[in-house]
Amino acid sequence: MSNGIQFDPEAIRALAQILKDTDLTEIELVEKDSRIRVARTLPAPAATPSVQMAWPAPMMGQPGPAQAPVPVAPAAAQAAAEETVDLSKHPGLVASPMVGVAYLSPEPGQPPFVTLGARVAQGQTLLLIEAMKTFNQIKAPKAGTVTRILIETGTPVEYGEPLMVVE
Repeated sequence: MSNGIQFDPEAIRALAQILKDTDLTEIELVEKDSRIRVARTLPAPAATPSVQMAWPAPMMGQPGPAQAPVPVAPAAAQAAAEETVDLSKHPGLVASPMVGVAYLSPEPGQPPFVTLGARVAQGQTLLLIEAMKTFNQIKAPKAGTVTRILIETGTPVEYGEPLMVVE
């Protein structure tokens, strides 16, 4: 290494083994002036076309009334079953800017921000991602039509995970 920092190969192997043995996608070790970060991507789970139940979360940290689970359409499963295409380089891809839980509507029981085939304006809110009890608006990067919705309400999402396509 050009900067003269010595890393213990056993420490790196141990971090990699922790990733292998758990569901973690990345781990970081910081000691004094040294930092080691090991990351991996998990394979996408096999799609099963079944209706799942999601528990809606209250908005903006306010407790909501007790509710029964809401049936969620298997949009992600249907999209995966229709066509397996690498969307990572698609110009209209809206990817998650953070790790969190995605919500397609502003509050439980309300209509989604957008639906499949909807026309959107640049900067229009497409969905919310809850991270650390904060709801973050994910906005359309450009004007166009929503051609794919790749997640369901209540779905945990990772950084960089495809969420929608706007063409």
